[in-house]
Amino acid sequence: MAEDWQEAGFGLYVHWPFCQAKCPYCDFNSHVVANVDQSRWADAFEREIARYAAETDGRVLRSIFFGGGTPSLMQPETVARVLNAARAAWPFANDCEITLEANPTSVEAARFGGYADAGINRISMGIQALNDDDLRRLGRLHDVADAMAAFDVARTLFDRVSFDLIYARQEQTLLGWKDELRRALDMAVDHLSLYQLTIEEGTAFGDRYAAGRLRGLPDEDRAADMWDVTQEVTSEAGFAAYEVSNHARPGAESRHNLLYWKSGDYVGIGPGAHGRLTLDGARWATETPLAPGAWIEKIETTGSGEALRETIDHADRLAEFLLMGLRVTDGIDEIRLSRLGGDVLFNNISKLVSLDLLERRDGHIRATPQGRAVLNSILREILSD
Repeated sequence: MAEDWQEAGFGLYVHWPFCQAKCPYCDFNSHVVANVDQSRWADAFEREIARYAAETDGRVLRSIFFGGGTPSLMQPETVARVLNAARAAWPFANDCEITLEANPTSVEAARFGGYADAGINRISMGIQALNDDDLRRLGRLHDVADAMAAFDVARTLFDRVSFDLIYARQEQTLLGWKDELRRALDMAVDHLSLYQLTIEEGTAFGDRYAAGRLRGLPDEDRAADMWDVTQEVTSEAGFAAYEVSNHARPGAESRHNLLYWKSGDYVGIGPGAHGRLTLDGARWATETPLAPGAWIEKIETTGSGEALRETIDHADRLAEFLLMGLRVTDGIDEIRLSRLGGDVLFNNISKLVSLDLLERRDGHIRATPQGRAVLNSILREILSD
């Protein structure tokens, strides 16, 4: 049980918290500032990597992910310093996946060559829509022409390219989404992330919605129809869902995200980053301050960017393993579940199998298509006394 993380591997997440503008739907930890001292930030990232390396000596790094915020605002030299620090800290797997999230503006696309030289081998682009009116509604700083041009640059430099789209947007029709999705699949290299628009409290969209000023959103039935169309069209194109919102050609799944979903260990550095580490027989959750200034000052004054480190107890460990694992189409390994003390849950699991919400096959427990739509309810039922 103590070394269960090895089933999924070990990774590094780097959070770059800065953006050019705050998108109205975004509830991520992102901040708009005029100037960033990138050398100071690179110093802080290097110090955090060295600190974690001392605790995890000898582990093999399977993936690195630069998320945000907008990591494509990082100078290539900053990215190179982070990757050089990671190489000095841990041996890399031969097929180590190194992803950077990018916006498809012309300014950011111009940095793609520098990122490739630094060692990035996978780009994940936040295109979000293939419709200029909707891009404006979503507060994006690019148009479709920018996105297509950036995509063309990316696929000449990187073997692996992914991009995101948001559906269930204002005034979006089912036919319009189907056409847009087919266009996306025609241009996709190997991976698509397709997210239903959600209205979160504390965002500009959340405020507008509360005031009755966010019109044209689909009702639950139309949003469900869009979900169904998404599964149908992507499967026909060979991009079947391997997770609730992620689709890939066989073998092109995001290794870093699978590390999360399959309960591996990962170091999280940067403002608001979370981590999971198995040390001395216990699994630990780590958190960092949300405010960029607070995070970097904490490192410079105390030598650590952590705001919290606490053990994850048995019940929470099981709940997290189930919640994350059932998101993945392959499901969870029954042997791992038993090893984590989950034998007591099999009666509840059997009841959900009888309701066609879960299935047991080939040593795995999976959510059925009906079950994937109600995963939170399934989790409550599995964990109920």
